[in-house]
Amino acid sequence: MEQIKTQNLIIGFGKAGKTLAADLAKNGQNVILAERSNKMYGGTCINIGCIPSKRLLTEAEHLKNTNDRVTAFPFIMQRKNMLTEALRQANLNKLTTLENVQVINAEARFLTPHTVRLTGKNGECEVTAERIFINTGAHPAHLNIPGSNGKRIHDSTGFLSLQELPQRVVIVGGGYISLEFACMYAALGSKVTILEAGSTFLAREDRDIAEEMLRVLNAKGIEIVLNTQTTAFEENAEETTVITSQGHFPADAVLVGIGRHPNTESLDLQNAGIMPDERGFIPVDDYLRAAPNIWAMGDVAGSPQFTYMSLDDYRIVREQLLGEGKRNRNDRQPIPTTVFTYPPLSHIGLTETQAAKQQLDVTVRKIPANAIPKAKVLGQTDGILKAVIDNRTGLILGATLFCAESHEMINLIKMAIDNHIPAAYLHNQIFTHPTMAEALNDLL
Repeated sequence: MEQIKTQNLIIGFGKAGKTLAADLAKNGQNVILAERSNKMYGGTCINIGCIPSKRLLTEAEHLKNTNDRVTAFPFIMQRKNMLTEALRQANLNKLTTLENVQVINAEARFLTPHTVRLTGKNGECEVTAERIFINTGAHPAHLNIPGSNGKRIHDSTGFLSLQELPQRVVIVGGGYISLEFACMYAALGSKVTILEAGSTFLAREDRDIAEEMLRVLNAKGIEIVLNTQTTAFEENAEETTVITSQGHFPADAVLVGIGRHPNTESLDLQNAGIMPDERGFIPVDDYLRAAPNIWAMGDVAGSPQFTYMSLDDYRIVREQLLGEGKRNRNDRQPIPTTVFTYPPLSHIGLTETQAAKQQLDVTVRKIPANAIPKAKVLGQTDGILKAVIDNRTGLILGATLFCAESHEMINLIKMAIDNHIPAAYLHNQIFTHPTMAEALNDLL
């Protein structure tokens, strides 16, 4: 068996791993990057996550008022596939064109804290590295109930590659990813039903935000059924029936959207002296170190499961290797998030409910999206904008923007919070017109 020595071994071609590989190589260090699937170069985001899903959301909205959605469906899937294939190849080329990087298509298993066996279609080799970085990501969780292996049962990856447009879609799980798919397929003309096990819709959101989201979804024809325990799937030649505590729901396609699990099962981490936590994530310190010579980054390290958080994990690790080592996971709060429903739901910091529980002295300001001129221009007047402001300091403690282009606007709030810019500054800021951002004049 071939024995290879290198300064750096990166396991997983995700956002953090690929960026770190390029950076180390450009600084004269040797890097081997191992990725077990040649369909995952570039990581979850560009292949089975945010890029293909947002492309399909965009395509769906363009088609929602047309009559040829069934005919158009294979073509929008083809265009999505062309985009992901191009991005995947571009990501591979960025590394293979660097002199100090070697990409190996193989699965990795630890033998010792410094040695990993790589097994791929070209055979096996053992790599001994001074430093090892794990960036293997996560995969969709599955339901272990009767019928869960049926041909119409899909996870989020499968739902991004359906061959035919389903007339009836049933989604098990009422989380944020489920809402994105619900909006996507409703816009394509499918009848969508979401089955939520809990008794509260969007329990983490303020009730006025959740109620407005529910209104918007219902207006799109999306049905939400709460307090629903899914117990089995029954399949026949024509359809699959979802058996639940609230009745039977026939479907042409079923999406199981109940969360994600880290990709750690095959790594043999115990041989590296690492014990995953009860959920399978790799325990790390604030500098993402899992062992003296091993770091974990992105989803697998329990970081918030967003591509931009994986990128920030890279920055933290890079600072230790090539910088002053000052960055850590504690200096990046609060984190902006967006759910790409239609309109998108974006949030940062405290909600009104959280501020009340902490008994903070705050003012809550709120405006409807239909009060914004640009929303009228776009024809997207659904939604609510909210901000929580500290009465003592005048600083923004949090904001929830459920409106068109909120995914862009929330970044302005992030900058204001991070730099302790008072709400009054944005209230008096000169914004171009007509834009969604100028709504901050009125909101704040």
